Amino acid sequence: MFDPDRLLGIIEALADQVQPVRDVRAGTLKHVLTAVDGSVVKTLQSIAKAAFLKDRNGDSHSAWRLHTHFDIDRHVPVKIEVTPGCNSGHNDEKNRLRNSLKPDHCYVMDRWYGQFALWNDIVTAGSSYVCRIRDNSNLEDVVEERPVSPTAAVAGVLRDVVVNMGKGHKEGGRANHLVRVIFVKTEPHTKRGGRKGDTAGSPSDGVLRIATNLLDVPAEVVADIYRHRWTVELFFRFFKHVLGCRHILSTQQKGVEIQAYCAIIACLLISLWTGRKPTLRTYEMICLYFMGWATFEELINHIKNLKPVPA
Repeated sequence: MFDPDRLLGIIEALADQVQPVRDVRAGTLKHVLTAVDGSVVKTLQSIAKAAFLKDRNGDSHSAWRLHTHFDIDRHVPVKIEVTPGCNSGHNDEKNRLRNSLKPDHCYVMDRWYGQFALWNDIVTAGSSYVCRIRDNSNLEDVVEERPVSPTAAVAGVLRDVVVNMGKGHKEGGRANHLVRVIFVKTEPHTKRGGRKGDTAGSPSDGVLRIATNLLDVPAEVVADIYRHRWTVELFFRFFKHVLGCRHILSTQQKGVEIQAYCAIIACLLISLWTGRKPTLRTYEMICLYFMGWATFEELINHIKNLKPVPA
């Protein structure tokens, strides 16, 4: 119906007005903390023909991947890119992030982004990263074994080392900078599949291995930064279940972008207006108010009872 890029200026203007609700960095880092991840949404089942529509590469238009940048301190999404649901080639989440890098950001990422070439690009862009790596990552070439402070130990930090990573890789495929790896205690987890209520998350041996180029930030702060990566997962749940975007209304990329961008605008407006953590009931109350089925006083009373955004 219109060019979705026209909504980006509105998103940028609203995002500039949102004030931080937390300081995860504890004053140790000036970079903007940005959780990065992707999530797949499907078109409405009622659009049955969508499952049979194919693009020139043979990919279906019945699912779309939302590549999201989430501002951790301000607790709002600041960017969503829409691509077909496949996570490969140009649409791979690592490549989408690589094309969106900005200076003075700290990108907080899960294991899928554990790629030396991507880390190098982030450092070249003048930014930093905090990224979980695989349990079997090769950490044999230790440059420095750092002592774990009492504060870090209380936060669950088990070990803090600086290593050369990727020495066995070809030139350009290895880390061109020293990488710090922090070991953090967590609950062991075995992957059991994602059906019938079973957990679909990646397995863990009870120790998170977090890689970063932040050599001077306290270990407990790095661990806490990664812990807040989960906020982008909470946003996906909010986006799908509270804002009602579990299924997309269009089979065309521009239509999907319009719905995604409008959802971001709604999220930013709710955050600016309430200053609190919205719930499904908040979205319902706003809709009821606009339809004339709830009074302004009823809506305000609901807002006053909302919980503050957690630190």
